[in-house]
Amino acid sequence: QVTLVDSGGGSVQAGGSLRLSCLVSGLTYNNVQAAWFRQAPGKEREGVAVISRTGVNIYYTDSVKGRFTISRDNSKNTLSLQADSLKPEDTAMYYCAAGGLLDIAEDKWTARPQDWPYWGQGTQVTVSS
Repeated sequence: QVTLVDSGGGSVQAGGSLRLSCLVSGLTYNNVQAAWFRQAPGKEREGVAVISRTGVNIYYTDSVKGRFTISRDNSKNTLSLQADSLKPEDTAMYYCAAGGLLDIAEDKWTARPQDWPYWGQGTQVTVSS
């Protein structure tokens, strides 16, 4: 049974930081890509950051570039997201995901939620102005 447990969310003021973590079990973690998605109220779930199996290839959505850092530790089966310089528009439920696919066309990438089979339960991030 594959299980992802994400944690680390909270409430912070604009400009603050949070570190989200995800512990993965039940699959060969170093064989799969991993990602963070988020979903704000009334909006679709969007891919925030994706990291390849070895961590060599990393992708960020434009709105978080330079502020968020995705990383993984394959020896501990963990995935992390360091979120700095948080803005109110970053407020959302954040989900870790594993085992999915990425569409890459020219210089654009897309991670579609339906292409990712394994999900954490979500951790809430709230940023106040």
